[in-house]
Parts: sequence; C-alpha cells; structure tokens
Amino acid sequence: MKILFAAPENAWGGFLGLLRSKIPHHDFKATGRFGVDSLAGAEVLIPTMGLITKEILMTHDRLRLIQQCGSGLESVDVAAAKKLGIKVANVPTDISGNADSVAELAIYLMIGLSRNILQTANSLQNGRMGEPQGMALRGKTVGIVGLGGIGRALIKRLKPFDVKLVGIKRSRRAEAKKALGLEWVGGPENLSELLGKSDYVVLCLPVTPESLNLMDHKAFGFMKPGSFLINVSRGGLVDREALAHALSEDLIAGAGLDVFWEEPPDPEDPIFRQNLIATPHIAGCTKDSMQGIVAGVAENISRIERGEEPLNAQ
Repeated sequence: MKILFAAPENAWGGFLGLLRSKIPHHDFKATGRFGVDSLAGAEVLIPTMGLITKEILMTHDRLRLIQQCGSGLESVDVAAAKKLGIKVANVPTDISGNADSVAELAIYLMIGLSRNILQTANSLQNGRMGEPQGMALRGKTVGIVGLGGIGRALIKRLKPFDVKLVGIKRSRRAEAKKALGLEWVGGPENLSELLGKSDYVVLCLPVTPESLNLMDHKAFGFMKPGSFLINVSRGGLVDREALAHALSEDLIAGAGLDVFWEEPPDPEDPIFRQNLIATPHIAGCTKDSMQGIVAGVAENISRIERGEEPLNAQ
C-alpha cells in the first residue's frame, strides 16, 4: 500500500525509518513538511502535525486509513473523514509507553524550574558556587489538568516526591480521587480553584473547542503567585499573549513548555527571554515510546491491508 507521511523524512526521531523497517513491503513517501497538498494515490495517511481539512480530504481517490503516530487528532477533520468512508485511528498514550515518557519530561521541567536551571550555567561560568538557590518539590501542591493516560503516569511518578496532588477531570471525579489517591478532584468548572491551590499546574489534556486557549488572561489571573505552568500536551491549550503577559508581569514564576502555539515556534520570539524552559516537542520521543507507537501504527496498517477494522478507531 502507498503510505503518505505528512512530515520531513527524518522527523520524530526517524519514526518513518522505523516503521519502514517494520513493514518494508509497503511504499512510503514523506511530504517533506508538516502538511499535505494532495492525497491522490495515498491509501494510508500518517498526519503527524499536518492540518487535514475537509478540502484536503476531498483530494483523495483511494485513502482507506488516517493513522496518527500518537494520540492527537485535533488537526484532523474526523467527521469529514468518516463521511467519506475513511477510517481514523490513533495510538493511545497509555498503551505505547508514550504517557510514561511524557510524564518524565514534565517532572524534568518542574525540577528545572524549581532549581532555576536557566541560571546555573551563568553561575558556573562566573565562579559563583552555591547559586542559584532553588526550592524542593516536597510539600508543594501539583495541579494536574486532565487525568487520562499522561495524568495518571505523572501522578504515579510524583507520589515519591511527597507532594500534594489535586486534579481536574470531566467525569467520575469521586472515583478518580479514590483510585488515584488525590487530595481533591474538581470538574472543568473548578479550574480557577485548582489554579489558586497549585504551585505547579501541569496540562495533560487534549485540545478541544472547550479547551482551546484554556490558559488565557483570566486563567493566569487565578494562578498562585510564584507558581509554574507546565504544558506537555498541546500548544493550543495556552494563549501565547496571555502567557507572555503573565511572565513579564510576574503573575507566575515561570513556565515549562514542550508544545507551542505554532510549531516550530520562532526561536527569536521574545517570550523565550523570560523564565521559560522550552523543549522541541520531545516529551514522547524516547526509544521506548517510539517502539510502542511504531508497533501500534504497523499493526493498524496491516489490519487495513487484511480488510480488518483498525484498533483504537475514532
């Protein structure tokens, strides 16, 4: 089958090469950018970060499957694909090892901000030993917005740090509070309360029409002075202008971002001169998670080839 990869050939740590080695009898082609001009001839599309609109979908002549190399499908018009008879599937974070890798990076960002890692190189360069003074995680309150696969993996890893854990979940909150051992769980309507409680706010939810720009000027106004925002989920959750204002006016102490309002972001953006630790959308890019994602994508391509239903269809 002809498989179209909507990204540069070597994007995502060589994902396409790994997939090609797993199912070598297929015909693979990379678009060379995070996007697609035409779907003509393609039987399987791996959209990555490409915007797959109804108009783009109308260019297809034999597309059978849109298979995301991860969990995020917010850039795909799933409803339009279904109307055209095209299957849409992803690889959930909690079955690929992706959630574990993302949770670990979230903790890396939390510790980096806590220990003022941006200033450590300057101190070492200038012979200032014992500086900067940071703070420990112990006793702090971590607010986790979204208690899906990534949120659960993060909770598991944070408990040994002796932090207080609170969360936001759309449904079955009492059950989640008990099962995950959290001190408090609210719904989306209680976001302002979580923001006011938390020393660290970690975003672990997908982008939907309801969560787009969740962290806007109003939301940052609820955050605890001296607190930190961590986003390892989707860039669209955070309004860039609101974040820039919150950082420049010291409404929050800093931010850790693995995802951005546009990708790749402009490296000359002045927001990066604030107290912000940034990583280039690598939270899920580990050898462990990549193997799980490749296995999931390869399995669904093989299922489509055999005329079977894909796993994790939307």
